[in-house]
Amino acid sequence: MNYRKVLKSSINDQPGIDAFVKAKLSRLDRQGNDFSRLFELMFSEENNVMLEYSEGFRVREVTYGECKKSILERAQKLAALTGGSVCGDVIGLYMDNGRDWIECFWAIILPGKKPLLMNLRLDNASLENALRDTGAKCVIAAKNDSAFGVRVLTPADIDASHASLPTGRCAGEILFMSSGTTDRLKICAYDADCFAAMIEDSYHIIKTCPRVKRHYKGRMKLLTFLPFYHIFGLVAVYLWFAFFSRTFVLLDNMLPATILNTIRRHEVTHIFAVPLLWNKTYEQAIDTIYKRGEKTRRRFDTGMKIMKRLEGLPPVYRLFSRLLFGEIRMNLFGNSIIFMISGGSEIKSEVLSFFNAIGYHLANGYGMTEIGITSVELSQKPKLLNSGSVGQPLTSAEYKVEDGRLFMRGRTRAKSILSGGEWHKQDGGWFDTGDLAEYKNGRYYILGRRDDLVISPNGENLNPLMIEERLKADGIKELCLTSVRQAQDVKPVLIARAALPLKDGGLEKAKAALKERLAQTGLTTAVGQVVFVREALMGEDDIKLNRRKIARRFENGEFTVLTGEESEKELTGRLAQGVKTLFAEALNKPANDIDYTGDFFTDYGGTSLDYFAMVMKLQQKYAVTFPANAGSSLSTVRDISEFISERTENYD
Repeated sequence: MNYRKVLKSSINDQPGIDAFVKAKLSRLDRQGNDFSRLFELMFSEENNVMLEYSEGFRVREVTYGECKKSILERAQKLAALTGGSVCGDVIGLYMDNGRDWIECFWAIILPGKKPLLMNLRLDNASLENALRDTGAKCVIAAKNDSAFGVRVLTPADIDASHASLPTGRCAGEILFMSSGTTDRLKICAYDADCFAAMIEDSYHIIKTCPRVKRHYKGRMKLLTFLPFYHIFGLVAVYLWFAFFSRTFVLLDNMLPATILNTIRRHEVTHIFAVPLLWNKTYEQAIDTIYKRGEKTRRRFDTGMKIMKRLEGLPPVYRLFSRLLFGEIRMNLFGNSIIFMISGGSEIKSEVLSFFNAIGYHLANGYGMTEIGITSVELSQKPKLLNSGSVGQPLTSAEYKVEDGRLFMRGRTRAKSILSGGEWHKQDGGWFDTGDLAEYKNGRYYILGRRDDLVISPNGENLNPLMIEERLKADGIKELCLTSVRQAQDVKPVLIARAALPLKDGGLEKAKAALKERLAQTGLTTAVGQVVFVREALMGEDDIKLNRRKIARRFENGEFTVLTGEESEKELTGRLAQGVKTLFAEALNKPANDIDYTGDFFTDYGGTSLDYFAMVMKLQQKYAVTFPANAGSSLSTVRDISEFISERTENYD
């Protein structure tokens, strides 16, 4: 294939990416922006590949033109089903990323309706409240089994139609739900001018950081890891890349093996994700490296020390990263990756340092549901990238730090916010983000949430993010310092989850390591009560650590506090022993290395094929049928044992 020709055609015969971006942005009229203009510009390069995905052994592609045709047909059908040209009605959109999501999103907008982007990670009660508060007329969901109090349509219900599309202005707003990391669910309304401002910021991004605009073999492909219903996902992933007619690579599921295989098979160039992905990938990579023996570990540690000394020399830094860590890259994402962004919550410096040292480019970004995407570290200097800086505000935003708090103003802010059942119009003044921040050496650093601060027994304000980082110790998998209501008081509690294995004294070793770190940092009395729990602190649907949610779970007795005896008792049962044996066989590990609460995928690195093989044997042995999505909820010996015990008495 002539990749030079592909690249040239994909930029509309402009002499280069800069010219293409500048020319297309010049067509965005700041005065009177509406979503119909944005839609036409976004789908103007009809022959370019919009979506790419795996279907068995084949790679399928969908062009912008094909998607545009389907959107217009669906918009006609939806208009006919929901009151024709009545503008301003709210319609919920409740489904995962994919072609259907994109087409239904625009099918809602074009007839003048307002899409309410529903957060799949929120509980039904919160979603129902949001539908009621916004007066939603109906919901478009992937399946018609969603139990909402309004009419539910599916993508199939709004397939091709011969009706005419109502004329007039498109929807004036898109509605976002807050991510659910606080107790107060908000709805934020954005108009077309907000999105135009964030799209215009992209020119500043590529001019400041040339690396972000690089292609691989003439293509730029973004992994659709982040949900489109989130502000980070819709703007940084979908709008930025779709406006400039780039390609999205779809994921079949969120299993680690699927993510890695998809990146390598489709030669993904850009990944924007939350720290959860980077943390898990980093932990698994380090675990694999260290398990290969002392020689491999020493070689890796030496390489990282060399990269640390070269942080101030970017060209030399990248040269050495390619030489020292080529094998690691091939075992992770491969060599196609050009640019990666972490956003949505805090990321540790050691994780940033790892990815940048091995030859990738991972930058930290910042934004909120209330203010849009407002900054990303655009420096190419490894020292700044690894520092955790979120850079400087983009051209449409301003920051200031007062009393340790970050304030923002600019064109990207939501126009109004629904809170407490009432809409509040936002003025052009400074918005208090609620984040603690620091400004130094021309860069901004996010230090955590102000409402996460914990008051110690001696009255001192403790920043959990900074405390947890200082208490990192061998044997500790997760830590959360939070305020817990006990009797009539609110007290600090440090909740810890020990790394595997818990047996053979593993829990006691973890307790001793944490106690030592508390003493070394002088925090023994400050953090209050320390407890170890069996369950993971982050749930399956969590994308970041939610301290309030963890505190509620602890108050409600949803955690099992470990004393050191539980795991041994649980491992003695016949059923658990049988499940553990098949676990070990599927993972090709000794049975003694398998812990009762260890996760098949995240703790042991199992693949979806390994899991499928194990489930086939479990079904045959215990005469129990597992659900098709068993891997998302039944991934530990304990969970599988409980699932089987509820359905059979055959424990042999």
